[in-house]
Amino acid sequence: MLITVYCVRRDLTEVTFSLQVSPDFELCNFRVLCELESGVPAEEIQIIHMEQLLTDDHCSLGTYGLKDGDMVVLLQKDNVGPRAPGRTPHQPRTDLTGSAMPGTSSSRHHHHHQHPYHHKQRLPSTQPAHGLASGENTGYTQDLDSPALIRSMLLSNPHDLSLLKERNPALADALLSGNLETFSQVLMEQQRERALREQEIFHLYSSDPFDQEAQARIEEEIRQQNIEENMNIAMEEAPESFGQVAMLYINCKVNGHPLKAFVDSGAQMTIMSQACAERCNIMRLVDRRWSGVAKGVGTQRIVGRVHLAQIQIEGDFLQCSFSILEEQPMDILLGLDMLRRHQCSIDLKKNVLVIGTTGTQTHFLPEGELPLCARLVSGAVQEEASDKDVAGNIKHAVKGPGRKKH
Repeated sequence: MLITVYCVRRDLTEVTFSLQVSPDFELCNFRVLCELESGVPAEEIQIIHMEQLLTDDHCSLGTYGLKDGDMVVLLQKDNVGPRAPGRTPHQPRTDLTGSAMPGTSSSRHHHHHQHPYHHKQRLPSTQPAHGLASGENTGYTQDLDSPALIRSMLLSNPHDLSLLKERNPALADALLSGNLETFSQVLMEQQRERALREQEIFHLYSSDPFDQEAQARIEEEIRQQNIEENMNIAMEEAPESFGQVAMLYINCKVNGHPLKAFVDSGAQMTIMSQACAERCNIMRLVDRRWSGVAKGVGTQRIVGRVHLAQIQIEGDFLQCSFSILEEQPMDILLGLDMLRRHQCSIDLKKNVLVIGTTGTQTHFLPEGELPLCARLVSGAVQEEASDKDVAGNIKHAVKGPGRKKH
């Protein structure tokens, strides 16, 4: 198996190398190989894997849980203080990802105590949160003076690094910049901000319990604490809920012109942009008596309505009507009127749209094939939501020929 070694020497110089070893290779022999590659004497080498110090020289690397592709940290003994041989049951796992974020309460370990006006609520802990950034005595306290060690430990643990990118992007950017001085400055600044915030919270809880303003701030702190705890649980139990979801698009043709249609069962009517209608040569069929204004999150002018046109999905030619909108970023949106008329089913398990009247199935497009207005970029989701609301409110804007326009 291939093991990557990230070495920090006594003079804080860093070097990375890889070793091809067997899982039953003993730790003492592994130290010798590291000595040949790093130049650090074997008796001064300390090996850390997953934040745990490997101490038993006669244990194999496989016994410690190392596998192909893993990374370990090599430190000279003068670079670290005394530490316990491994993590004890009462020693919390170091976590820099959540605790270093200034201005938030991310610790999930709380002290339960009563307050005169909040008997049924839980107050946030006034003690520093668990983690390297808080400076708590976890058996690694003496290592906290070395940003180089903190940096090497984060780089050696892909799981913690991914959490750091999610919860503390500022520190993650400094870490991945490769500049130790930049990382140290950001880390120390966040530690100072956290210390100031904890001091403010301590004074807040020590204030007069009959002070209404202080009670309101305590209540807000409790609410924020509960939100943070709920978010942390969600990140661990359901991390997929924090991802963005690509909208449902299918390939189709109108009057022989290929289009990408947005399937939206929440929109009441099927709509098409004026630009798309011009490309498909159906503007000549627009009944302008159905013109008006569509109101939703925004407003758009309705040019009119095409009462009947053919839309081709796979090999099926289906009858459909379109409301033509003047300013519409997407070409075509298939609303509930068309889906009901042809008894369509959205099968998310198979990722297909099923045409009930014919039994034809067409696959939803992957993100790479979506139109630009539907890509998962900032603002795209909100833009599509606005379009959807406008489409769903067309019935409130237009009632048909001869009716009053609102």
